[in-house]
Amino acid sequence: MEYLKTGKIKTEILARLLNLYRGKTDPSVVLGPSIGEDSAIISLSGKFLVAKTDPITFVTEDIGWYVVNVNANDILTRGATPRWFMVTILLPEKKTTEDMVEKIFSQISSACEELNIALVGGHTEVTVGLDRPIVVGCMLGEVYGDRIISTANAKIGDSIVITKGIAVEGTAIIAKEKQRELLEKGYDISFIERCKNFLYDPGISVYREVDLGKSLDIHSMHDPTEGGLSMGIYEICMASGTGALIYRSEIPVFEETLILSREYGIDPLGLITSGTLLIVLPKEEAEKLIKIYGDNGIRARIIGEIKPKDFGIKILSNGKMEDLRAKEDDEIIKIF
Repeated sequence: MEYLKTGKIKTEILARLLNLYRGKTDPSVVLGPSIGEDSAIISLSGKFLVAKTDPITFVTEDIGWYVVNVNANDILTRGATPRWFMVTILLPEKKTTEDMVEKIFSQISSACEELNIALVGGHTEVTVGLDRPIVVGCMLGEVYGDRIISTANAKIGDSIVITKGIAVEGTAIIAKEKQRELLEKGYDISFIERCKNFLYDPGISVYREVDLGKSLDIHSMHDPTEGGLSMGIYEICMASGTGALIYRSEIPVFEETLILSREYGIDPLGLITSGTLLIVLPKEEAEKLIKIYGDNGIRARIIGEIKPKDFGIKILSNGKMEDLRAKEDDEIIKIF
C-alpha cells in the first residue's frame, strides 16, 4: 500500500476527484472547485446569505458524510436552505492512501447530492502531526428576510420542544470508535451495529424536522452539538437573555445511549448530540408541531419552558430543582 506524501495532494489525483465528486450541479455557481482556482464565485440576488463552518475531529469513519450534515443543520436552523459547501481535508502523514481520500470525497459528494448542495471548493493536504483525518466544512445557504430564525429570539413563556432523543451523534461515535473494546467487554455485535447506525437512524440530519415545521410560528431553533443538551439549552438562554426550566423526566434518552454512557462514565446530557433539534415556540404551536411530527413518524415532546433571566437555567429532577450546568468540554472526550 502506497501512502501519500506530506503536503498538497498531487494535482492529477485532485483533478480526478474534483471531476468525479462535485455534489449537485447548480447554475448559480459561476466558478466552482478547479485546479489553480483559490476561491468560489456564486451569483446571488434578492436573498440573504447564511454561512457556517464546523470541523469534524472526533470520528474517522463516515467523516465526509458527517461534515456535510453537521454544517447543513446549522444553516437549516436559521430557516435557510443550504446551497453551497466548501471543505478543508487534513490527512495524517504515513497513513493516507489515495483510496482513503477518494472515500472521503465520495462521502461528501453523496451527502451533498442528498441535500441538493453544490460542492464549490476547498483544500486537501497530508499534514504533519495528525493521527487521524480532520475535516473542516464551510456551508453557505440562502434565506428570504421574513423567514430568518434566530437562536436569540426565544420568548418568556415559550415551550421547548426536542426531537428524536439526546446524544444521537455521541452514541454513534462511541460505538464506531470503541467497537473492538466493546466486543472484548462482551457486547453483542448487533447492539454495536445498531448504535453505529444512529448516524442514519434516527439520524444526525434535522432536514425533515425543519421542513415540517415551516408553517408554524417558530421563535428559535438550535441544533446542539458539543456539550450536548445542557450546552444547547444554555446557548439558547444566553443568546435570548432568558432563563429556562427543564423537566428531566421528559428528556428522551435512548436505551442504547444509557448503556454506553454507563459503560464509560458519561453524562448523556453533556454528550455531543447532532441530530437532536431544539425548537422554541408558543405552547399552542408546540402542540401542533408535536402532532405534525407524530404524523410523520418523528419522536418529539415538550421538555421545558422559557423563563425570565433572573429565574436562571434550572432542571427539575425527582421533585428537586437545581441549576442545569453546562460544560465546555464534551463528555465524548472521556472515550479518547
